[in-house]
Amino acid sequence: MKILVINCGSSSIKYQLFDMTDESVLATGLVEKIGTESAMIKHEVPGAEEKVLISEILDHRVGMKKVLDLLMDKEEGVIQSADEVAAVGHRVVHGGEFFSRSVVIDSQVRQAIRQTIDLAPLHNPPNLLGIDAAQAQLPHATHVAVFDTAFHQTMPDYAYMYALPRILYQKYKVRRYGFHGTSHKYVSQRAAEFLGKPLADLKIISCHIGNGASITAVQGGKSVDTSMGMTPLEGLMMGTRSGDIDPAIVPFVIAKEELTIGEVSSMMNKHSGLLGVSGISSDMREVTEAMFDGNSQAKLAIDMYIYKIKKVIGSYVAAMDGLDVLLFTAGVGENASLIRERVCEGLSFFGIEIDKEENAIRKKEERRISTPASKVEVLVIPTNEELMIARETKELV
Repeated sequence: MKILVINCGSSSIKYQLFDMTDESVLATGLVEKIGTESAMIKHEVPGAEEKVLISEILDHRVGMKKVLDLLMDKEEGVIQSADEVAAVGHRVVHGGEFFSRSVVIDSQVRQAIRQTIDLAPLHNPPNLLGIDAAQAQLPHATHVAVFDTAFHQTMPDYAYMYALPRILYQKYKVRRYGFHGTSHKYVSQRAAEFLGKPLADLKIISCHIGNGASITAVQGGKSVDTSMGMTPLEGLMMGTRSGDIDPAIVPFVIAKEELTIGEVSSMMNKHSGLLGVSGISSDMREVTEAMFDGNSQAKLAIDMYIYKIKKVIGSYVAAMDGLDVLLFTAGVGENASLIRERVCEGLSFFGIEIDKEENAIRKKEERRISTPASKVEVLVIPTNEELMIARETKELV
């Protein structure tokens, strides 16, 4: 069975084609600058050089046709006919309270995704565009929606409710939803498989640390708390996002700087975090380099970044009454050994002890970085959201 996984932005289509007989990747690529005459397609088949094409692509439907043309190319294609694509897995950011699992897309599902646009105005509309485009080009295939928020629908009400007038929840569903659910679900399952232990028996803290970052407490395979909230702005300090702040700062800054709500929202989402504090970059590598060069603001940014991660981990140990596995994933979590080391140094009270030499080795594979004496298993698990989407799609098909 061949499954196409797509992730659509407002002007992009990210895609991977899987052969699910062995979960191998047949092709991967990215369509960028949709809506322009100079749109770019980067297409790669394992073992071959990346192909880059510049073409006029005025909408997502044309973009999807270009993708299928590449997949079926007579000389370099990996399938002979579009009919070989049995299903399409669509990443959808927000499912609200409607979805606690992946679902086959029908008219009711589409309507529910539309109803959550207010909760994800930047993401759900292009996700719907992707669904329209793929269904137009692949009408024979089964189309499945896989939601970033679904994994967190197992959180108890005391974890997801805000201490606000209940009418806001009743009218507008103002509550915590959490994100990165597909990643947290994948790496938690892989951690259990890596350790050879039942997922149902484990208390796991999953640290998805990238430009966007969230931490999830996974108990018995279910999300019981997560650091992102109603939007991805809540929680940890991130590349450009502020994470948690005193909400009274918003009206204070509006009054002092004469800004609009939109301008303050942009400041907190796009100009804060590592970038805002360091004044250098949102890229952890560049901020770390500046810190080693003696930049005090870069040092402060990294100190704050690490401190906030440790605070969340500590609170989740309390929430689950214990911890069996601490895992790191995503761009920073998988590659920044300094961040992992400094986070774990502050968690010795929990019996966490890492092997600094093993931690310092750069590998793109699952591995243990804790010592044999550590009471908690500390793992690095590379995430693979696309494969998780393909698996969820296969289950439904």
